[in-house]
Amino acid sequence: MNVYDAIVIGAGVIGTSTAFHLAQLGARNVLVLDRKTIGEGTTSQSSGILRTHYSVQENVELAQRSWSTFNNFAAYLEDEDASSGLVKCGYMIWAAEGDKLEPLRQSLLAQEAQGIALQYLDPVQAKALLPIAQFDDTALICFEPEAGFADAYLVATSFARAARRRGVTIKEGVSVEKVIIENGRVVGVDTSAGRFLSDTVVSTQNIWTPELEQWTGLKLPVRPERHTVIALEGPQAYSYNMPVFKDLASKGMLYGRSYGGNQMLVSEGVAGETLSSPDTEQGDVSLDDVVEIGAQVAERFPSFETAGLATSWTGVYDVTPDWNPVLGALPGVEGLIAGFGFSGHGFKLSPAVGRILAQAALKLPTDVSLKPYALERFTTGQLLVGKYGSGAVS
Repeated sequence: MNVYDAIVIGAGVIGTSTAFHLAQLGARNVLVLDRKTIGEGTTSQSSGILRTHYSVQENVELAQRSWSTFNNFAAYLEDEDASSGLVKCGYMIWAAEGDKLEPLRQSLLAQEAQGIALQYLDPVQAKALLPIAQFDDTALICFEPEAGFADAYLVATSFARAARRRGVTIKEGVSVEKVIIENGRVVGVDTSAGRFLSDTVVSTQNIWTPELEQWTGLKLPVRPERHTVIALEGPQAYSYNMPVFKDLASKGMLYGRSYGGNQMLVSEGVAGETLSSPDTEQGDVSLDDVVEIGAQVAERFPSFETAGLATSWTGVYDVTPDWNPVLGALPGVEGLIAGFGFSGHGFKLSPAVGRILAQAALKLPTDVSLKPYALERFTTGQLLVGKYGSGAVS
């Protein structure tokens, strides 16, 4: 009864997507284990932004495939009640004269070459789409109409429900204590609920990936990093029909979107606070952080100079040295597949990543090459370094 075709560790949005795709691709007996509940960890802290804009070209295809799923979510899951909570408002990115301008230009050209629909805007056109902003200092503005935001928790629970309908077993409140390895291959896991056996284990442990490092002896370079997110309510509404934005001209490379149809959800897209250990508990949001982010917002959105703080929270990223994920089989342990180090990209890429992790686990050809995402890149030096510096836009 405790023998499975595949075991997935972690029931966040990546883990539930992987489990769904394992079942969709023919795995008959899949087990998902999570120390908490479905989507309770870092998934629940996601800002939910969906875009295909990346300066790392490999990520664009994953994002493009994922957008297709989000845009047809109920049909993809074959569940008319499934919803991603998608708000299709588009994504606007801009840069001023300076070091971000040419990287943005080159990234947009690469996107177009990959078939992404883009619209180049002048400041008047940009203001028509995002009337609460000013664009006096911008040198390049681009709008991606096939973009927006969605609800990460809702997506994770929808993937989980669709997986269960296909026979997947999900055990919540069960902690994995060890991956069992015999003669260089995985044979199962020991947990707080006993031993479960499988010759295929997929780790989607996110900020808890250092546990996998301890169990396997592999060097898995990932660290937990905390970021502050705030919601501001200004005299002018940030409505649902206004696009998500990315401001490469701001000090913190701000990103934001409508929150609740009236407020602005906003955060910085730069490196955050490195934590000494994995922890999804809410950290303190300092007044200094609120003032710093608020001042940058006011420069771009003048009416928000008098905005009030509606709410705030912290989210934790699993960050690798190049701010991009490790995907696929881990060296030296047959049957062990991993997806970690999403560095803020996880939700955007989750449908495509779940599918390719499932394909790798089942030894099927993957939709997208996993070679650029291999763990070995950190020793060979073939890193997936973004053009904008350290931060979650990559």
